[in-house]
Amino acid sequence: MSRRPQALFALAAENVPLVFPPEVLARLRESVDIDPDLVVQDFTEPRGLDALARAEVLVTGWGCPRIDGAVLDAAPRLRAVLHSAGSVKSFATHALRERGITVSSAAVANALPVAEYTLAMILLAGKDVLAARDRMRATRASTGWGVIPGIGNHGRRVGVIGASRIGRRVLELLRPFDLRPVLTDPYVDEHAAAALGVPLLPLDELLRTSGIVTLHAPDTPETRHMIGSRELALMPDGAVLINTARGGLVDHDALVAELRTGRLSAVLDVTDPEPLPADSPLYDLPGAFLTPHLAGSQGNELARLGLAVVREAERLVAGEEPAYAIDWATLEREA
Repeated sequence: MSRRPQALFALAAENVPLVFPPEVLARLRESVDIDPDLVVQDFTEPRGLDALARAEVLVTGWGCPRIDGAVLDAAPRLRAVLHSAGSVKSFATHALRERGITVSSAAVANALPVAEYTLAMILLAGKDVLAARDRMRATRASTGWGVIPGIGNHGRRVGVIGASRIGRRVLELLRPFDLRPVLTDPYVDEHAAAALGVPLLPLDELLRTSGIVTLHAPDTPETRHMIGSRELALMPDGAVLINTARGGLVDHDALVAELRTGRLSAVLDVTDPEPLPADSPLYDLPGAFLTPHLAGSQGNELARLGLAVVREAERLVAGEEPAYAIDWATLEREA
């Protein structure tokens, strides 16, 4: 495509100015002919059908409707779907693959803030900062300076479950620190783990030997409740579980029971269900540190997602291969 192809926004309309602020939108419009005031959220509406008939590129995001064969029948000129968020599983069907339509995702861009959040929580958890804050709030007192046995980040083992985009970025961010990361992932062999610079361990050994465990696996039937009573019991006293992946990876009943003993702590940015019901004991348990699914792109970080789409559009027009094309072969086991 040497000219500017016709493009169409297909996402929640309120997200367009957040993901594509003026400077990002201006750059996008240098590559594609797109109207920021025409945002489709229902492909069956007359306006959506008319726009689809002309579209060569769909710029999608959170809130994109499902793209199936019937939608593609109404979009005979469509050549590419550029997704300004992470997972495409909620809307991308195999009809796109069957018709040879390029699908690209900004998942790599969204992985960075999640990895940054995870790194911050690892460092804070290693110093017992989260629990110390709760203790000070409850007692309205400080013990003052002193050596606290059992805490610190010198040589602490950090178990990373899942060599996903985010898991790999976490490993990358951990390199400058005096921590000892290890990895478990059934789709990674020892050679691949060595290339990532970490030892590869079975899940049980990782749980038994890690002071901090961070989850970066997808939510699939195979991984649902992969951390349950048995797995939590393997973790050493004082260990911390961090979940920024999907709430369904953890059996919350088992986690609540373990947290009530005071033996473990947990940092949960995702829960099951989400949001938690108001009467969930996780709100009150002192070992639970909850955040409202904010590890991913927020505020000014959203523009990074838009820029990822801009770069893909520029490659498309230049006749280059996309940098962030999804892999249909592994899509089912991704988040």
